[in-house]
Amino acid sequence: MATKKRPTQADVARSANVSQAMVSYVVNDNHNVTIPDDTRQRILNAMDILGYVPNINARRLRSNKTKTIAGVIPDIMNPFYPAFERGIQDYTDQVGYDLIIYNTDGNAEKERKCLVSLLQGRVDGVIGVFFHLTARDLFPLLEQNIAVVRLESTPKDAGLQPLDNLFVDNVAAAKEGVSYLIQHGHARIAMITSHDGPARYRLAGYQQAMALHGVSIPEGFIEIGEFNEQGGYEAMQRLIGLGQQRPTAVFCANDYMAMGAMVAIREANLKIPQDFAILGFDDIETAKLTSPSLTTLSQSQRELGCAAGRLLFERIDGTAPTQGRSVQMPHLLVVRHSTG
Repeated sequence: MATKKRPTQADVARSANVSQAMVSYVVNDNHNVTIPDDTRQRILNAMDILGYVPNINARRLRSNKTKTIAGVIPDIMNPFYPAFERGIQDYTDQVGYDLIIYNTDGNAEKERKCLVSLLQGRVDGVIGVFFHLTARDLFPLLEQNIAVVRLESTPKDAGLQPLDNLFVDNVAAAKEGVSYLIQHGHARIAMITSHDGPARYRLAGYQQAMALHGVSIPEGFIEIGEFNEQGGYEAMQRLIGLGQQRPTAVFCANDYMAMGAMVAIREANLKIPQDFAILGFDDIETAKLTSPSLTTLSQSQRELGCAAGRLLFERIDGTAPTQGRSVQMPHLLVVRHSTG
């Protein structure tokens, strides 16, 4: 005989037509939020009808703050993420919290294992970059009153859940960078991209810029590789192999890929930017140290981390609005010598 599914706070929220955060505030008797009497009663009625019973152990666990938050990143070897985590730590240090780091390698199974670990009640909040877990996958964290902030690549609907999104518009940033190349005389522009993470949004920005300026994308000008230096190196070798049909400029989906591409160009005894102009994305610390220095699109990783920390602690201390937020951060085209 099948076991009847235990109702959750999400079920109560749907029945009462309120946000899950509102249900959580009622269940946990949060006095920092003013809840209209009729709304409170509607939630209590829904709890009675559904037979919802709060998890007392979970409530007791969540009432005792761990003074720890987690940062979840896909690649600790990519300099973008340590700088992002440094910004988070700058904020956690101010409020007396510890920061622990989970590295998932952008792997779906590792992301799921990370979620299971986080649900053991070891942290008060999570700031994460997830390539595979969706907002709905993270709802169990919210049910345990674990605050969540996601770093995203495009605007995302915050919805009714108390889950906050911080984003740089990667489509718009890529579009600006590629438009810069076109405006500086390049009509044969290739892109080295990947299937991972934000690369698909940066590819969309490249395609939009080319269409906007009426520039065609020849066959073979979009190369797919791993989202790292080796992926950029191998993809650039294929572009060089096009011979007389090769591009004059290459947009790479991140700075790591751009640096790999630059190695391939030098090994072929070709020059940057004379033979190939190179544009990256992220502005990692070493971008200005390459030879020539790398033109790239900056996301200001440390500032991103600080902003994520601020959003998270507003959620932890109860000063955030009931519904989730979607907050945009700026990007900046940083022109250096790899594009001439």
